[in-house]
Amino acid sequence: MIRENLGDDKVKKVAIYIFISAFLFGTMEVTLKMAGSELDSFQLTFIRFFIGGLLLLPFAIREIKCNKTVITFKDYMYLLLLGIVCIPLSMLFFQIGVMGANASTASVLICVNPLFTMVFAHFMTKDDKMNKIKVVAFMLGLLGILFMVSPWKLQEGNTAMGIFLVILGAVFFGLYTVMGKISIQKMGLYAQTSISFILGSLVLLVILLFMGRPVVLGVADNIWLVLYLGIFVTGLGYLFYFLAIKNSDATTGSIVFFVKPAIAPVMAVIILNDVITWNGYLGIALILFASYISIREKRKGKYEELQD
Repeated sequence: MIRENLGDDKVKKVAIYIFISAFLFGTMEVTLKMAGSELDSFQLTFIRFFIGGLLLLPFAIREIKCNKTVITFKDYMYLLLLGIVCIPLSMLFFQIGVMGANASTASVLICVNPLFTMVFAHFMTKDDKMNKIKVVAFMLGLLGILFMVSPWKLQEGNTAMGIFLVILGAVFFGLYTVMGKISIQKMGLYAQTSISFILGSLVLLVILLFMGRPVVLGVADNIWLVLYLGIFVTGLGYLFYFLAIKNSDATTGSIVFFVKPAIAPVMAVIILNDVITWNGYLGIALILFASYISIREKRKGKYEELQD
């Protein structure tokens, strides 16, 4: 799939970027589960995305200078809205959900966000409309969720509220993705992500202070987990994801979310002793297949657009 438009050297480079990003994202739920047992969910979400946003900031500044981008007050307000959808909504729901679900389950469910992206794109963009193939992919994804969760008999460690919040996090991340597509041509990948992460984190900080929740309490005792989540998972994870996109295209870069569901459950089984039942494996397979169909359809649409 990658080899269609890239030379062999670039293919190797992109494949490395995708693997590193997928691996870092694949360790996310396990680390969130470990850190979340020691730190407040609001606090942990604020810290890791603030660190991640700051790590991406030098790349954002260089991108702004190279592209000679002029960011207006209106642009900053839009980036603030993006940040709110991503941090205090999507990622906070996800973090709280992770604490009420098995890491293996949460890691797969969050990866259905591209399917929700398709739905939001249908209503929010002019060109990216749903078709029969996308509907099939979406339905397969929902079926995968059904088998992964097995509501007829929830697996030990999973709760209805935890599952609901993880899926809600995936829904809002799908919305964040579509909203980002609308403005990314002007802002650039690094600038948009870094600034929206920082602004969204600051909004969450205000919420933390208003609710009287801890901001730094307990961080020193869990500094390595916090730094790993902030620098590696959030900062470098997105950095390598963007490098994959920069050296190929957004559709190829999205393979990260195709590889992650294959890595994350294995990490959860090894580190947290999670147990994946037959329905879980079936759910993973269906979600992977749905993601594959979605990626192929995006690539086909882009190819047809270039032909026109």
